[in-house]
Amino acid sequence: MGTYVPNTAADREIMLKACGMERMEDLYAGIPEELKRKEPLAIPEGKTEMEVRRRMEGLARKNRVYGTVFRGAGAYRHYIPSIVGEVLRKEDFRTAYTPYQAEISQGVLQSIFEFQTDICELTGMAAANASVYDGATAAAEACGMCLEKKRRKILVSATVDPKVLSVVRTYAFGRDAEVITVPEREGVTDLEALKEMADGESACLLLQTPNYFGCFEDADAAAETVHGAGAKLIMSCNPIALAVMKTPGETGADIAVGEGQPLGLPLSFGGPYLGFMAADEKMTRKLPGRIVGQTEDRKGERCFVLTMQAREQHIRREKAGSNICSNEALCALTAGVYLAAMGPEGLRKAALSCHAKAHYLREKLEEAGLKAAYAHPFFHEFVTEGPHAEEILKALDARDMLGGLPLGGGRMLWCATEMNTREEMDRAAETVREVLGA
Repeated sequence: MGTYVPNTAADREIMLKACGMERMEDLYAGIPEELKRKEPLAIPEGKTEMEVRRRMEGLARKNRVYGTVFRGAGAYRHYIPSIVGEVLRKEDFRTAYTPYQAEISQGVLQSIFEFQTDICELTGMAAANASVYDGATAAAEACGMCLEKKRRKILVSATVDPKVLSVVRTYAFGRDAEVITVPEREGVTDLEALKEMADGESACLLLQTPNYFGCFEDADAAAETVHGAGAKLIMSCNPIALAVMKTPGETGADIAVGEGQPLGLPLSFGGPYLGFMAADEKMTRKLPGRIVGQTEDRKGERCFVLTMQAREQHIRREKAGSNICSNEALCALTAGVYLAAMGPEGLRKAALSCHAKAHYLREKLEEAGLKAAYAHPFFHEFVTEGPHAEEILKALDARDMLGGLPLGGGRMLWCATEMNTREEMDRAAETVREVLGA
C-alpha cells in the first residue's frame, strides 16, 4: 500500500523550483547530519479494514475492567443516569468542528451557556468559561491568569494532585514563572509555612480541597493569608463535593477550577475529560477560551452569542493570556445533561452517599488492621498506613477488586463513591484482614 500524498509530483516540482531547490531532501539541508534519521521508520505495512478491526478488538480484550473499584486519585467512578447517554446520542448535538460562525449554531451555544451557568452555581463565582481540556489544564491556565510583571511566583500546595502540579510547572516554564511548593503537615497545607512564603512577589496560591489525600483544607485561612500578601487564591475543587461544601465564592477565592469528569463522564481509560474554570468579576476578562452570553435578536427573542474570546486570534496579541481557542463541547454538554438530570437535591444525595460510604470503608479497614494516616475531615478519599500493601492489592485483584492507590511506604489512597455497596466494602475489609492476619 502506497503513501497518500495530497499533491502530485508535478505540484511538488513547481513548489521546489519556487524555493530554489531540486529535491525534497534539500528542504532539510539545514539539519545536522547526526540528527537525521538514517533507518526507515518501524511502521508496519497497511492492513485491510477487517484486519485492523481484529487487531483493535484483540488489544481491547487486554483491558481489565474491575467489578469493584476503590481507587480515585483524580478520576472517579460514579453512577451516570441513562438519560445522559440518550441525550448525547442525538445527532443534533454532534458537530464536525468548532463552529467558527458560532451564532449560527444556537443549540451548541445554548448548551455551553447552560454549562457555564451550572459551574457558576456550583462554585459561587461570577462567570465561567466554556470549559478547557481537563482539570490540570484549568489549574495551569488559572495560575497564568494571576501572573503580573512583578509577581512571577506561583505557590502550589504540596497536597495538590502531583499530575496537576506537573502541568503547572510545564506552563510556568513557558511563562518564565517560578513554581514554589508550600509544604504539607499531616495531610494538609502548612499554613504557618504559607504565611512565611507569601510575599510581594507571589502571584497566587493553588489550593486543592478536598486535596489529593482526600482531606478538606482550611481555605478561609489560606485566603486570608494570600490576600494579605496581595496575591490571588485559586481553589481546585471536586464538583461532586461542591454540592455539600462551602463554595470557592463563599471562601473568597478569586478563581475556581477543577476536573469535571465526575459530572457524567465515564472513566474511559483516562479521557477525554473536562476542565472547568470560573472567576470573580474582577478576573472574568482574563479567563481563557470562550464565554457564551445571552442576548436578544432583532425580534426581541432570546438568543446566544460568543461574548468573549481571549486569545491572540481575536484580540491584540500582547493582551492575550492564553492560546486556547476551543473547548470540550461534547464533554461540557455531558456535564450539563448530568447536572440537569440529577438536580441540586440529587447531586447533594450523591455527595452525601460518597461521604458516608468512604467513612464506613475507612472504619472497616481500620478494624481489619490498617491505620488511618490523617485525622482531618475528608470527603470520599482517605489514606491508610500498614504493612503488606502489595499483597493486599494482589489479594483484592484476585477477587475482582481494584484497591487503593499505593503512595509508597505502606500508604494507600482509597476512595468510595455511591457506586460502592456495603457488601463490597465488607468484602474488601475481610480480604485485608486475611492478608494481615488480624
